[in-house]
Formats: sequence, C-alpha cells, structure tokens
Amino acid sequence: MHELGIVFYVIKEAEKVCKENHLTHVSKLTLEVGEVSSIVPSYFRDCWKWAVERSEYMKGCVLDLVVLKAITYCQDCKKTYSTVEHGKKCPYCGSERTYLATGNETLIKSIEAS
Repeated sequence: MHELGIVFYVIKEAEKVCKENHLTHVSKLTLEVGEVSSIVPSYFRDCWKWAVERSEYMKGCVLDLVVLKAITYCQDCKKTYSTVEHGKKCPYCGSERTYLATGNETLIKSIEAS
C-alpha cells in the first residue's frame, strides 16, 4: 500500500507550509488525484485518518480528496476522450497515437490553516 507513503509526503508538505508561515494548525487540505494516478481513494482516506492524528499541525484535519477524470488526447484526429472508458485506442478514429493529457497527477490544491 503506497498510499501511506504519499500521505506522509502530503502531511510533510503541509507542515512545511505551516512552519514557513508561522501557523499552528491545518484544518482542511484539498488534494487532487488523477483517476489513473494509482492512488486508491478509500485506502488513502484510511491512511489519512490514522496519520493526521500523529502530527502536531494536522490533528483533526479534514481531507477533501478530489478525483480528476483521466482524459486522453488523440494526435491524429485532435479529439479527447475518457481514458478509463476507452484506453489507448481513440474511439473516434481508431488511432493509437494518443497520450494521457490529464488524470495521472497528484496535487495539493489548497490548505486551510491558522
């Protein structure tokens, strides 16, 4: 379960923001994760609940986990489509000259702290 390692990294980054800005507590953190980022949201939430209670700055912090849809771009017909639904092959023209445009990212979108 690599989610725990990612949780520790996110907490570390939020704590760093607190220290740099002389804040004492993070009340809410919004994290965007791509649909094909390999993060399992339910595992991540379970790890989060456990890990935040061990952090001086993060106790009781609410996690807002936003899953971003995976979108693939076709270089031949210049259209986009749902990656999960159709995979690598473009449903419009059948081309495999495609690439993942969004859906693999992990981003701390916002931190609410005092």
